[in-house]
Amino acid sequence: MTVIDNAKLEAALEEQGITARDNYSLPTSALSFPDGGHFRIEIAGVERLSALETMLAEAEKLNVPVHRIIATVGGATYLTQSELNEFAALAKYKKIEVIMTLGPRRGWDTGRQITTSEGIVSGMRLRGVDSIRHWLKDCDRCLEAGFRGFLVPDEGLLSLVGGLREKGVIPAETIFKLSVFAGHANPAGAKLAEQLGANSFNPLADLTLPMLSSIRSSISIPMDIYLCLVNAMGGFNRFYEAAEIARLCSPCYFKIEPGPSEEEIYAPWNSPEYHDTQIRERVRNAAVVMELIEREGAPVSASPAGGEDLVIPR
Repeated sequence: MTVIDNAKLEAALEEQGITARDNYSLPTSALSFPDGGHFRIEIAGVERLSALETMLAEAEKLNVPVHRIIATVGGATYLTQSELNEFAALAKYKKIEVIMTLGPRRGWDTGRQITTSEGIVSGMRLRGVDSIRHWLKDCDRCLEAGFRGFLVPDEGLLSLVGGLREKGVIPAETIFKLSVFAGHANPAGAKLAEQLGANSFNPLADLTLPMLSSIRSSISIPMDIYLCLVNAMGGFNRFYEAAEIARLCSPCYFKIEPGPSEEEIYAPWNSPEYHDTQIRERVRNAAVVMELIEREGAPVSASPAGGEDLVIPR
């Protein structure tokens, strides 16, 4: 004999803003960016000023509107204050939103449990208060340089920095993007992220269209969705699904991150030439996505570059 009444369960879920099932009907999202765009282009792994310059040149060559970049995935800690300042100034001039990746993170200290075959399922978390303080110190350096967007690895830290933003300790215009490494993959997790102050949300990369649609039905903040990703995380390609993803999940950022593994491509000792090659390939991938969406004739459009709602460096 069942204890939970299905009708009452579904009603309770809907009262909390969560769909009773994944959206197999695939409804069109009623939301968009303030400029009317359904999707934007996000380029990950812009590690140095030279890589940013390369990305800008390639984007202009291929007519790709880059709206947001995920910077210093290897860690902002590896850049000098002068380098951070120059990076921020160029991004400001080009009106590109920048999400900085700060240290320390998993593997930076003695914590190696997450790298084991069983520990890998434990999720990415900062270990101890000192690690949080170090993260905030790195955040302070980047705020000083003018950056106002940061990648947050776990919901505990998100709750903390959201509170610091409310208290004015962190500037009010600062935005936080919850990382894919937080491991959320359903509407409940997405809704929690939004409630804790996330300004955009990166679900796990391998979700189906009905799953993604159910998340969109539960939150209003932009979703950050992988169209391709490193081989170590699955290495799939969803370019031909891009138009449908934009229809279902608008407003969304398309994430493009090919390569062997994050550990390899974001190693701080890689040469500038290596980073330049990686960035050119990502911009080319974005150009292909734009082309395929246009060929599809789908009722979705990209935001124009330099939108007024983008949180560019100050």
